[in-house]
Amino acid sequence: MMDVLILLAGFAALIYGATKLVDAASSLASRLGVPNIVIGLTIVAFGTSAPELVVNLFAAVDNNTAMVLGNVLGSNIFNVLGILGISALIYPLSVKSNTTWLEVPLSLLAAVAVLVLANDTFLDGDASNAISRTDGIILLLFFSIFLVYNITLAVGGTGEDETPTQQYTYLQASLFLLVGLAGLIIGGRLIVMSAVSIAESFGLSERIIGLTIVSIGTSLPELATSVVAVRKRNVDIAIGNVVGSNIFNIFFILGISTVVTQVPVQPEAGTDIMVTIVSSLLLFLFIFTGKGRQLARWEGAVLLALYVGYILMLLF
Repeated sequence: MMDVLILLAGFAALIYGATKLVDAASSLASRLGVPNIVIGLTIVAFGTSAPELVVNLFAAVDNNTAMVLGNVLGSNIFNVLGILGISALIYPLSVKSNTTWLEVPLSLLAAVAVLVLANDTFLDGDASNAISRTDGIILLLFFSIFLVYNITLAVGGTGEDETPTQQYTYLQASLFLLVGLAGLIIGGRLIVMSAVSIAESFGLSERIIGLTIVSIGTSLPELATSVVAVRKRNVDIAIGNVVGSNIFNIFFILGISTVVTQVPVQPEAGTDIMVTIVSSLLLFLFIFTGKGRQLARWEGAVLLALYVGYILMLLF
């Protein structure tokens, strides 16, 4: 029970820290004259994925490598099947052309890249599978291409999508920046420690904990952002946020994590990688069913049902 309370406290500190870090950094950047486009693409994008990044870095440093891969794959599966499933049930999600033809296929490519990098035994005849530091550098190179694409897209846009920023004084922004960093560090540390302890207490593997509790908890900012966007009928934001997060998770977060430490790939992880690929493929196919390019309510229900089925399969 104490470990569960520590885990919840860790999630609260982590999400509060990420929120305050984004608010403070955005305010400072705005006061220093940084363009709104740059704030949205860097500070805000980093902030929503900061929970996954911090948890993964602590797990990598502690050599909890099963949690490193489990958190990334679990977050991506939850993003598509869980968050988009819930969002589409609230209101059908329309999809922009560039999201359809570039970003969704790129998220599928990212999942396939993990499959390739994690199959040393099949492809190279090695004794075991692992995502090495060299593989991590390759993922980071892919991320740099994605970042350039985003910058090009933003610069060529109409400038209508303004990133709202909090207005703090320099002192307030500096203090909230420190508070945010402290929240991320403390929360991330508490989550990894308590999750490992819970796994040991219930006889669960770090992989299962990473794929379920940890990945859902670290994806709460994306869930909140998407649900709020859908309720306001900003449906483009909802699906773009999720797809962008999936690409960010694999290319940047998994890339950074594997540069810190090589991540061995357990045989069971092959199933999780395939579920990640299938979920991205399903999203791409669902966009073209029904009227126009959109994710309908019934498709959202299918995605959510598949997620529940996947979690039950993991647990039982």
